[in-house]
Amino acid sequence: MGAELSQRCPAILVAAPASGQGKTTVACALARLHARQGRRVRAFKCGPDFLDPFWLAQASGAPVHQLDLWMTGEDDCRARLHAAARDADLLIVEGVMGLFDGEPSAADLARRFDLPVLAVVDAAAMAGTFGALAFGLQHYQGGLRWAGVLANRVASARHAQLLQGGLREPADWLGGLPRDSRLTLPERHLGLTVATELDDALARLDAAADALAATPLGRLEPAALQRWAVDFTAPTAAAAGRPLAGRTIAVARDAAFCFIYAANLECLRALGAELRFFSPLAGAALPACDALWLPGGYPELHAARLSANRALQANLVAHVQAGKPVWAECGGMMALFDTLVDTQGQAHALWGLLPGRVQMQPRLAALGPQQLTLPAGTLRGHTFHYSTCATPLAPLARTARPGQAPAPDAGEALLQHGSIRASYFHAWFASSPAATAALFTRPNRWPN
Repeated sequence: MGAELSQRCPAILVAAPASGQGKTTVACALARLHARQGRRVRAFKCGPDFLDPFWLAQASGAPVHQLDLWMTGEDDCRARLHAAARDADLLIVEGVMGLFDGEPSAADLARRFDLPVLAVVDAAAMAGTFGALAFGLQHYQGGLRWAGVLANRVASARHAQLLQGGLREPADWLGGLPRDSRLTLPERHLGLTVATELDDALARLDAAADALAATPLGRLEPAALQRWAVDFTAPTAAAAGRPLAGRTIAVARDAAFCFIYAANLECLRALGAELRFFSPLAGAALPACDALWLPGGYPELHAARLSANRALQANLVAHVQAGKPVWAECGGMMALFDTLVDTQGQAHALWGLLPGRVQMQPRLAALGPQQLTLPAGTLRGHTFHYSTCATPLAPLARTARPGQAPAPDAGEALLQHGSIRASYFHAWFASSPAATAALFTRPNRWPN
């Protein structure tokens, strides 16, 4: 193949037998280590995750995109990998959950693109069984290209010897990271704490990179990485229109509204939109715009400050009264309701553009892949939230799980109130550019 159709670049998929094993720490440590050495690193996250990419972006110094054979699609994955391989010295893909969990799984992604698999195993409470887990991950399903295994939370040099001794193939041993609180990334109710909110985020990444530098994986020379080289081919490019040309979309972006796929911003720009960012937490007014996007995030952690931004509330009222569209997803929708009750049971008067009440719950209210069928097309995405809402508004539509039809008592409701459309559903815009453009078009031009 010509250079324009195929790009060769070392790549690795960081996987594990389960969540909580240390995939993000290892993926970030590897990215930070090579970036510090002057290499161009591009990182990706497998699955619909907003939080791990903050850490991967901090470690690699480059934007992080999602790869998901269902949500983003194979062609989208192929295009992003090919584009990254054109400019990078190393590609790192962080898996999701356990290697074989989910449909499609991280293993499916690895097979589809011939990605070598590095298994990270929390070895804190095991010795010889470490070898059995590594062997099982390698051989449970055929067709996987194997890179090796790295132990996490290793207690001592003797512990590392026991772990290494349990492997059938000595060459599979890529080292171990010590049990050290400095190598643990902090968490809260939706997952990892956003890296940009922590003053010591880079110090944590450097500590992890330093620890990895002492392992066989960390000591690999650039030439040795070529054993993990992959040929990434480009998909056939589809013609793209610009239905949002000449339109300005305001995007809320701060600690309360931070669940934004970088690829969604790229999609809006590709559709012709100009984006203007603003921070409701900073007391910002709504920029001059034709449409508004309120993404998800953590309004429950900042409810008092959001409630106090009455100037923005007045801007929003004027925006809606002018018939200008609003797309609000998950946390963005929560901020538009009359009342938000936080985890301490305190009620906050929010912006009052949607009638009803949102209440935080101690347990997950919904989780998983979803699709939303609109007149212009079907958007793929996911849902993940701890709150529930009570509203007199009747759903305009409902999301459904992959391969299922919408049901009146399942999925996430799509609400419409004036020019506002809102849902707990997080959309992957590139899955249907036409439907995305419709979300930012006046509802009276959107047939129901």
